[in-house]
Amino acid sequence: MSAVGELTQIVANRKKGGAKEKHPDNKQAAVFMLPWLPWLLGFLGITLIPMIASFVLAFTDYSLLAAPNFVGLENIKEMIADSRLHNSLVVTFIYVFVGTPLQLVAALLLAVVLNQGIKGLAFYRSVFYLPSLLGGSVAIAILWRQMFGANGLINQVAGMFGFENLPGWVSNPDTALGTIILLHVWTFGSPMIIFLAGLRQIPEMYYEAASVDGASKLAQFFRITIPLLTPIIFFNVVLQVINAFQSFTQAFVVSGGTGGPSDSTMFYTLYLYQKGFTQFDMGYASAMAWLLLIIVAIFTAINFFVSKFWVFYDD
Repeated sequence: MSAVGELTQIVANRKKGGAKEKHPDNKQAAVFMLPWLPWLLGFLGITLIPMIASFVLAFTDYSLLAAPNFVGLENIKEMIADSRLHNSLVVTFIYVFVGTPLQLVAALLLAVVLNQGIKGLAFYRSVFYLPSLLGGSVAIAILWRQMFGANGLINQVAGMFGFENLPGWVSNPDTALGTIILLHVWTFGSPMIIFLAGLRQIPEMYYEAASVDGASKLAQFFRITIPLLTPIIFFNVVLQVINAFQSFTQAFVVSGGTGGPSDSTMFYTLYLYQKGFTQFDMGYASAMAWLLLIIVAIFTAINFFVSKFWVFYDD
């Protein structure tokens, strides 16, 4: 066989070998992708497809009982003129921007106390984390409504100290939202654990050097702890603001699903629920859902933008 013939045969054999080697690669790729299949199906069926459907429904008049009717921007125009929607936004903003800072302050202070090396740290950490697991439950919301009722535990304890004719805190428009904010503050366990983990990462030598220089504990807290903990604070702020905007169960149970009294606990999510599943105005509810997404995205973007002025990293 000539040299050209031998070279042609070698190339042909390599091509055949390469073709055969593709099958194991395809099988390996299939095996590799198999564990991702449940996540992919869940992402498509639970997240992506419903999001696309809600975006389409936001421009329709859809009652769940009849086919959607395209109405263009009518839902948006109705939202601009909807006074109850405006009130729900005000109530939600008060809840987020009052409750979240108070919750984070309580979580940070308690984390600092637990970081002092007290005995039984694991026990206390579990006990203080428990409200975060239970705070969003229906049972705790019912308990909260009973405690702050006219004949609830709070008024009974206050009566022991001479206070009389106290109102039902959850039935008074001036105090109903405050009781739900207090419930939100009580669920400080999750950010507390994150703060505690951040405090454990601060080198002890900084505090020792500050003590040698005569710095007080308060000065060490504001000059060492807070600056070095700003990345953790930023993380908790972003996470808790997003969670607060999505709060629903507390207002629904405490108000009996009405947002009362006088719409004082009408959270945005509760009003969205009423429009979609009580009044069967699913097109309007879908438009509200996308407005909530935009609001959360805006405040998250603001947090990231402002963070460069107060968050300090190692570099």
